Amino acid sequence: MDELIRWLTSIPFVDVIEWIGTFAFAISGIRLASKKDFDLFGAYVVGLVTAIGGGTIRDLLLRVEPFWMNSTRYIICTGIAVVFVIIFRRHLIRLNITFFLFDAIGLALFTVVGIEKTLACGLPFWVAVIMGTITGVAGGIMRDIIITEIPLIFRKEIYASSCLLGSVCYYICMRLHCDTTVNEVFTSLVIIFSRVLAVKFGIGLPKIKKEEGVV
Repeated sequence: MDELIRWLTSIPFVDVIEWIGTFAFAISGIRLASKKDFDLFGAYVVGLVTAIGGGTIRDLLLRVEPFWMNSTRYIICTGIAVVFVIIFRRHLIRLNITFFLFDAIGLALFTVVGIEKTLACGLPFWVAVIMGTITGVAGGIMRDIIITEIPLIFRKEIYASSCLLGSVCYYICMRLHCDTTVNEVFTSLVIIFSRVLAVKFGIGLPKIKKEEGVV
């Protein structure tokens, strides 16, 4: 038991939030795939793409080995998410906000992971902001394209802007020399709550209106 506790406490917190983010994003993808009547394999693929898509693009741009190639835990985590959706399918369907909450959690946690991995590569913070946003939103874009939905990032509610807001909070906390774990949790909460408030109150960015008479 003591060895288990020591092992759990030795796991970097950034790894923990990456696992949770993987699970949350995988569920959001599987949940939407189930609504489109995908079979189990199709749902698994959608969940996996959602979970690893953004991080893969980030790592390719950073010229490092994609993170999911170093461990099978992401593949396994997505499989667990499929089982979770199968077991609690009725509850997930009944709760219409389930997809939104899991997507918001995945968005927040993956943004933080993207920022920290970019900074660990020695790149400036403005690059970390871009990479954090890509990590957070790209998997969801791939998911929505696969299931033939308009990607959330292009809809009226604030989405990628939440990542940018969280990045600003991360930078402020970093400049104030806040504890890393506190910074990670605070930034994640800012992104989650900004998404919740945006959806609840219909907050969005202005749209570009086409000229009248132009088809």
